[in-house]
Amino acid sequence: MASTPSPTTGTDLRVFSDPASVAVVGSTADPAKWGYWLTRGALTGRHRRQVHLVNRARAEILGEASYGSLSELPDVPELVALCVPAAHIGAVVDEGLALGVRGFLGITAGVPDEPDIAARIHAGGARLVGMNSLGLYDSATELCLAWGQFTPGPIAVVSQSGQVGSEIALLAARAGLGISRFVSIGNQTDVRAAELLDALATDESTRVVALYLESFAGGLEIVDAIGRLRQAGKHTVVLTVGGSEASTRLARSHTGSLTSSTDVVDAALRVAGAVRVATPTELVDLARFLLSSALPGGGRVAIVGDSGGQTGIAADVTAHAGLQVPEFSLDLESALARQLPSGAACSNPVDLAGAGERDLASYSDVVSLLLASDEVDAVVLTGYFGTYGADTPSLADRELEIVRALGTAASVSGKPLLVHTMVDGNAATEEMAARSVPTYPAIDATVRALAHGVRLAEAGREQHHPTQRTDTLDAGYLGAQKLLGDIGIRFPGSVPVRGHDDLAVATARLTPPYVLKAAWLEHKSEVGGVRVNLPDAATLAAAFDAMRAALGDGDYVVEELDTRPHTVEILLGARRDPDLGAVVVVGAGGTEAEVYRDVAVESAPVDAGTARQMLERLTCFPLLQGWRGRPAVDIAGLAAAVAAVSQLAAAHPSIAEIEINPLRVGPDGVLAVDALVIEQQH
Repeated sequence: MASTPSPTTGTDLRVFSDPASVAVVGSTADPAKWGYWLTRGALTGRHRRQVHLVNRARAEILGEASYGSLSELPDVPELVALCVPAAHIGAVVDEGLALGVRGFLGITAGVPDEPDIAARIHAGGARLVGMNSLGLYDSATELCLAWGQFTPGPIAVVSQSGQVGSEIALLAARAGLGISRFVSIGNQTDVRAAELLDALATDESTRVVALYLESFAGGLEIVDAIGRLRQAGKHTVVLTVGGSEASTRLARSHTGSLTSSTDVVDAALRVAGAVRVATPTELVDLARFLLSSALPGGGRVAIVGDSGGQTGIAADVTAHAGLQVPEFSLDLESALARQLPSGAACSNPVDLAGAGERDLASYSDVVSLLLASDEVDAVVLTGYFGTYGADTPSLADRELEIVRALGTAASVSGKPLLVHTMVDGNAATEEMAARSVPTYPAIDATVRALAHGVRLAEAGREQHHPTQRTDTLDAGYLGAQKLLGDIGIRFPGSVPVRGHDDLAVATARLTPPYVLKAAWLEHKSEVGGVRVNLPDAATLAAAFDAMRAALGDGDYVVEELDTRPHTVEILLGARRDPDLGAVVVVGAGGTEAEVYRDVAVESAPVDAGTARQMLERLTCFPLLQGWRGRPAVDIAGLAAAVAAVSQLAAAHPSIAEIEINPLRVGPDGVLAVDALVIEQQH
């Protein structure tokens, strides 16, 4: 046997994209088996690398001789594809390691002692993709070790699910986009998603990365890798699961139960500069947009069409997607009116009112005017355009001229132009693709892609992480008061009490009405652990006796009731995700917080500016600005509190959850009237 390949380092994954030689163990001529597809794919690249087939019967496969084992091969393969029964994987791996194999692709699922096998691979200076992988593909190096066929293109797929990855590849091919690199990571027993993402940063064939994950183990490394891809000019589009109620059932605070795993993922992606989509179709639709257009500078969208019905529907869909359909200025309306017939709608959406049918140049004239305007960040053209030449061949050449004019206008403006057309592929849509104008068969898909693009343009936030804290956390409400008070969160005047002597001290120091709390309880109101609006010392003493009789001895606290007018109750909290770290949460507060579920979530820490943006995303934000004649509350003070809590959560690894609910915000400041800090369980 010839020379042994050089060892594979932890960061050198070239063996999985451009190996000098490949062996398929479990090769077969049966098209119903994995070994056939791995063999067929591997042989397509045999002009670039040595390909060896291993079949214990030493049968001829697809016209090629096979060998009975790795030890019989004339050379040591760099990469070995494992497609044999699970019970035999360990022996094949040990044989390969003894020979000097540097990479293993594990197709087989259900392998006994899989972690131990991965450890042996790593100790031997080799790496493993899988097990339970659907395979590898690289268009630039003509490596194909996977089920099915791939169309070359600019999208890289890194997928924990082989089938989801295959669906993305298939949809990309149908969209005329194709795949640059495909890695089905399977169980990630050794090589993990973050490493593969980092390897894509320097891949010249990749322009967009599609990432599907079912868990974000090692999530901070993944986020960092996505950030490096963004810096390299490559956008990452993420698909995941976990937005259901089931993922929040173990949370102990309102803060935890109000944030799903996808909320946390979205927050992390906003820092990294990426965006999450809901389905493979959405992913490919967004990739089509990203590969054609610059990102929009904002969310102001002009709608243009030659049908009042279609432009109206488009405007509704656009507004529902969270984008703006702004009314144009009088100057812009007048400029549009000079180009359109009497009766045309010029205020946004723009209805050409038949002008397009009379002269196709109306489309390019109006769209060009809008793209050049500083009142618009993107234009959506909806309806019949693209279909004229298909239905009326005599208009085909003229329609193509208008397409070229539209492409030029979009290119000159540097703004996105997206087209919803009623035709499913023809010369006009092909010309639009060639002119970097993305087209879609449905208005909702068109607008959704643009909305994702707006979010992607807004993503990417620099974080300055605070110095880590190691101080001990004190239990209960009193401990939370102290911890949060030290970072500037203000509480009402209070006195701890354990008996009637302490009550006398409390009534001497504090101003009624009073609040009595069982300080050690996490959720007080549910078990009678809080009494409010106690007007005098006698009422307070009676309430204390009744509460202590029901709940037993412990640390109680008497506080002054916040009686300030014009306050708004807010929930402010944080939680530590085991994979993605600390997030800060702010939203509508009070005992009905879980009913309204009006929250904004960001990866911690945030500064006051980002905290203000979080507040502006809330449905209840108008209450903070002053509702129906009420004065505005201290929004700056609330934003400062959000930032302070986020800094604490990021700095203190022992904190699992923080919750201040309610945080009462008035015109004269912010006051926390209940708080909870939960320590991380180790």
